[in-house]
Amino acid sequence: MKGKARKVAIVGAGMVGSSCAYSMVNQSICDEIMMIDRTYDRALAHALDLSHCMDFTSTRTKVHAGTFADCTDMDVVIITAGANPKHGKHDRLSVLDDAVIITQEIVTAIMESGFDGIFVIAANPVDIVTYLVQSISGLPRSKVIGTGTSIDSSRLKTLLSEVFSIDPRSVQGYALGEHGDSQFVAWSHVTIGGKPLLHILRQHKERFSHVDLEDIARKTKDAGWEIFTRKGATYFGIANALAYITRSILNDDGKIIAVSTVLDGEYGHSDVCTGVPAIIGSGGIQEIIELELSPEEQAKFDASCRLISDNIRAMPGLV
Repeated sequence: MKGKARKVAIVGAGMVGSSCAYSMVNQSICDEIMMIDRTYDRALAHALDLSHCMDFTSTRTKVHAGTFADCTDMDVVIITAGANPKHGKHDRLSVLDDAVIITQEIVTAIMESGFDGIFVIAANPVDIVTYLVQSISGLPRSKVIGTGTSIDSSRLKTLLSEVFSIDPRSVQGYALGEHGDSQFVAWSHVTIGGKPLLHILRQHKERFSHVDLEDIARKTKDAGWEIFTRKGATYFGIANALAYITRSILNDDGKIIAVSTVLDGEYGHSDVCTGVPAIIGSGGIQEIIELELSPEEQAKFDASCRLISDNIRAMPGLV
């Protein structure tokens, strides 16, 4: 006998939300997807379009349109709805004022439905929006997860895979801190095939003399804007990150993913939301992995947290 249906609501039927739904349908991640958008017809159109995939997938996912009031029994609510970057502004923090208004409206309405599941957030600036969702919802920090630097860490692995001509899944490592300009790569914890990258570079100085870690870190940070300036948005990568996080929740996979979460003493910081590796399972964030950073990395982490914290304190009602 089949157990309880696994239900996911996606708020925002734009490119990220629809790409996320498409990814989850093709990976058979859940039993039901509810699309929510301020334009109901767009949510309905995506639901109908996605439902026509079922003859070509391994399992059936029920897809339909809904409203905030229908979120009562959802296991996961994914928030992709947010403000678009202003023209000429290559800074996710530039949309903060608009994001605050949108987030307050969405989360208040969802919580009024009686929702008690897990939020997964991709709306930018994701660290601050995640903090705001946790504050408004009153849910424990374990049940409010931002995509954080998950996509940045994936971009880092892709760049390194190209430099070393290996599969990106053979690379382990993280971009940490803000999903934005103050993020950094924790090079002391990057490994290839289990071997520390810094050791590889020391042992093979001539072979890898062309490798510029600062340039790779810069390309990691700027990858999103490289895409944005060419086609006006990024959505496939972040949509798959959302699906990956959601799958780890619904399947209780216990995957370690660099997500945005509110810190409570970890890395020497509290009451700030930022990207750190965490174990993701059925309860949401099961544990934050506290890496032992080098003094230089810790200084970068501290600076990133201060930037995020300053912007959090500047939000109306949270001063």
